Amino acid sequence: MLYSRIEGTGKPLIIIHGFLGMSDNWKSLGTQYAAEGFQVHILDLRNHGKSFHSDDFSYDIMSEDVLEYCQANNLVKVSIIGHSMGGKVAMLFATNYPEMVDKLIIADIGPKYYAPHHQDILAGLNAVDFSTKPTRTEVEETLYPFIPDFGTRQFLMKNLYWKEAGQLDFRFNLKVFNEKIEVIGTALPDNALFENPTLFIRGGNSKYILDADLPEIKIHFPNFELATIPNVGHWLHAENPKLFFEETARFLK
Repeated sequence: MLYSRIEGTGKPLIIIHGFLGMSDNWKSLGTQYAAEGFQVHILDLRNHGKSFHSDDFSYDIMSEDVLEYCQANNLVKVSIIGHSMGGKVAMLFATNYPEMVDKLIIADIGPKYYAPHHQDILAGLNAVDFSTKPTRTEVEETLYPFIPDFGTRQFLMKNLYWKEAGQLDFRFNLKVFNEKIEVIGTALPDNALFENPTLFIRGGNSKYILDADLPEIKIHFPNFELATIPNVGHWLHAENPKLFFEETARFLK
């Protein structure tokens, strides 16, 4: 069963993080949605955060994990926010179980295929040798040549935890990501369809959702609208949380 943070009372809202993320990344926004009258469920997907590790890793399986979570928590009609990989999970879940989803918000990802592009990040993560018992500072120094962007490094560093006294480790399942990285870019199935209100929200500086992608989005999500947050990249919810919250809360209401 997936680990989750639950906050608030009211209409259920599920939040699904992206690749190498976790529920912690959405804590502040989750509190804001809860204050607006939602019961917020922020999930850790399998192989991420505090959820279980498994050699099975695909969008079909992650979508079924969300179904199992909803059933275990008696959630019959939910709204979902999914970012990046979590957006792909949310899309597949909504198209597989449309009767369970009220509104859908997809943050900076489209239904199309994406070629693998996390090679530098994975190379950096694989360069960390935990057998030498590195400090947090030493882990960051190892990551720096591969991941010069400070924000991305800090995002990844949030996955560090003390496995035992004096021994750091990453929370995510790096072994499975190395073996199955091509899973992340998988396209939504051709026949996937969700006809309820859907908001695609993209970063103005991001290349994940292009204008050229909109016709394909409309085939799968005919009742969609598009919002763009200017001057932010792929981590739009972290770079401008105020505008992200305003746009999404307006849509959910």
